[in-house]
Amino acid sequence: MRPSSTNPALRLAGLTKTFGRRPVVDRVDLEVPRGSFFGLVGPNGAGKTTSLSMAVGLLRPDEGRAEIFGIDVWADPTRAKQLIGVLPDGLSMPERLTGPELLRFTGLLRGMEPRQVERRAAELLEILELDGAGRTLVIEYSTGMRKKIGLAAALLHAPRLLVLDEPLEAVDPVSAAAIKVILRRFVRGGGSVVFSSHVMAVVEQLCDHVAVIASGRVVASGPLAAVQAGLSLEERFVSLVGGQIPEVGELAWLSS
Repeated sequence: MRPSSTNPALRLAGLTKTFGRRPVVDRVDLEVPRGSFFGLVGPNGAGKTTSLSMAVGLLRPDEGRAEIFGIDVWADPTRAKQLIGVLPDGLSMPERLTGPELLRFTGLLRGMEPRQVERRAAELLEILELDGAGRTLVIEYSTGMRKKIGLAAALLHAPRLLVLDEPLEAVDPVSAAAIKVILRRFVRGGGSVVFSSHVMAVVEQLCDHVAVIASGRVVASGPLAAVQAGLSLEERFVSLVGGQIPEVGELAWLSS
C-alpha cells in the first residue's frame, strides 16, 4: 500500500469524544505533515491518549474524522491500518508468548512472508537489546521491555506512519538512545512519527513540529520554533495551559 503523495500523514477534523457528560476531546483539528517528527504534549487528562486512540482506530469518535494519508480510518480501516504502526498507552499484548513468538504472531497476522518476519524480528530484537530474553514470556517482561517489544511490533511491517504514546517511558537510557536512532532514521527514510510525551526536553530534542493540547482542545500547533515563540518548550507549555511555575521560596520547610 503506497500512501498518497499529497495528503498529510495524519489529519484530524472535528474529532470529539465524550465520556458521560464531560467532553474529553472537543472538536480537535490537527494536521501532521508528511515526513515530520511531530510531538504531542499536554497535561494529564488533556485528551492526548484519547485523541491518538481515535486517530488510529482503537476508539470510535462521537464526531469527526481521522485520515491516514487521506484514507478515512473508520470508513476504510484495513487500508489505513496497513500504513501505520502503533504503540498505544497501556499496551495490551499476548503475554504467554516470548518476544520472538509475539513478533512472529504479529507479522503473520499482517500477512507478511515468514522468512521476512524472522529476519526483521531478529534485527529488531538485537537493536532493542531483547535478543537475550528470547525464552522469556512477555508476562515476565519489565515495563521498559514491554515498551520495546511493543515498538518492535509497530515497526515490523515497515509502516509509513508511527503513532507512539510515551514510547520512552520506563526505558533505560541506553535503550532510549537506540530508540531515538531508529526513529530519526525512520523519518530520514521518508516516514512520519507522532510522538506523545510529558518530557519537554525529549520533544525539543527529537521533534520538528509540535502540538499542545489542553482540556481536550489544541491550543497551539505548528513548527517547533513557531510554537515556542522564543521560549523554551516547557515555558511555552506552562503559559499555554494556564499553569504557574512555583516560586523558589515555596515549601521552604523542605530545606535544611
